[in-house]
Amino acid sequence: MNTLGSFLEVSIVIFVATAFRTSFGFGEALIAVPLLSLLLPIKVAAPVAVLTSVVVALVSVIRDHEHIHISSAKKLLLATAVGLPFGLLTLRYAPEEITKGILGLLLLGFSVFSLVRPHFFSLKSDRFIWLFGFLAGVTGGSYGMNGPPLAIFGAARGWTPSQFRATIQAYFLPASLLGLLGYYFSGLWTKDVNILFAYSLPAIVLGILCGNTLAKAMNAERFRLFLYAGLIVVSCVLMVQGLL
Repeated sequence: MNTLGSFLEVSIVIFVATAFRTSFGFGEALIAVPLLSLLLPIKVAAPVAVLTSVVVALVSVIRDHEHIHISSAKKLLLATAVGLPFGLLTLRYAPEEITKGILGLLLLGFSVFSLVRPHFFSLKSDRFIWLFGFLAGVTGGSYGMNGPPLAIFGAARGWTPSQFRATIQAYFLPASLLGLLGYYFSGLWTKDVNILFAYSLPAIVLGILCGNTLAKAMNAERFRLFLYAGLIVVSCVLMVQGLL
């Protein structure tokens, strides 16, 4: 990983992942980690992706702090902490191809149904927030993908695009910082990680700018359509990974 071409490839992946995350509030892990792992050792790719996540979340929280549902973000974090050990147990003992396939099917069915019947599933309060936070902990612990349950909850609550992105980023900021601490104490936050992250900073800045532009171009209905389309892509990737 010492050529200009390699650094350029990493920067392109980081740019695409950052633009997607800035536009929709989640999903960069699905793009960044698998693609970076084709270019880098996974022990380098994962910390670089998390460092990028911290920067994107921090910028979003500072910029959109007035749109954050602080109470909802706190509840989701607490419930995620409870679900995380169950996700780790799933990762350790459950057959990966089966659990990924089931998760993909459930996501696909829910997303398609929500597109066909957009107002069928809605939540008027945070009464069931603990369930979605718990599921985020399970999927985060098992596959590093907290986003889908959070996206479903935000859509069901009818959050505006600004509220959705800001609240999800407020959730991811402390979660990503905890992940960085884990990498630091396990010795995976290395000099190579810092060098790659420094080279990726221009791509991160450009991705944030492009993501903001895309976000401003979407009204609430278009955002909802793209959100569920993104979840359908996630579900298909999960099912393909399960089959492979």
